[in-house]
Amino acid sequence: MSTRHILLGLLAGGPSHGYDLKRRHDERFPQARPLAYGQVYTTLQRLVRDGLAEVDGTDSAGGPERTRYRSTGEGERELAKWTGEITPPAPFVTNEIFAKVVCAILASTDPDDYLRAQRAAHMERMRQLTAVKTAQGADLATVLSADYALSHLDADLRWMNTTAARLTTLTAEVDAA
Repeated sequence: MSTRHILLGLLAGGPSHGYDLKRRHDERFPQARPLAYGQVYTTLQRLVRDGLAEVDGTDSAGGPERTRYRSTGEGERELAKWTGEITPPAPFVTNEIFAKVVCAILASTDPDDYLRAQRAAHMERMRQLTAVKTAQGADLATVLSADYALSHLDADLRWMNTTAARLTTLTAEVDAA
């Protein structure tokens, strides 16, 4: 995920302080890792340096002085270009679950116990996400984010079920080698 482009997208709604951008990021991308304030301000400085954002003023409103940023025309064009680019599917797909199953097979340990436990963990997370997205008052960002995460968890579960059904064959192939 491109923090630079996400911040440009958040600035598209109008000028904002770094604090507000961080808060809105965490609200709009609820399943993503929250941004650190340092990351927000470093990225804002780079956007200004690159001419994609500019300082729109400062406010103090009884508290510490806060700098307000806004997107420039170049920033708007950069955001439009980025949102229009097709994201290529990953050419190589690997994750920790896949790696653990392969290593368990190679080490002649039983990956079936691991797969059972991992499936249970995935099912529990799916129940949590379903509760979050069906809760009364769930906003659109929360629902979309939960749907995205649920789809990925479902794909993992399908892979785990297929792999569990093939364990005897996979183990025999490794033993024969």
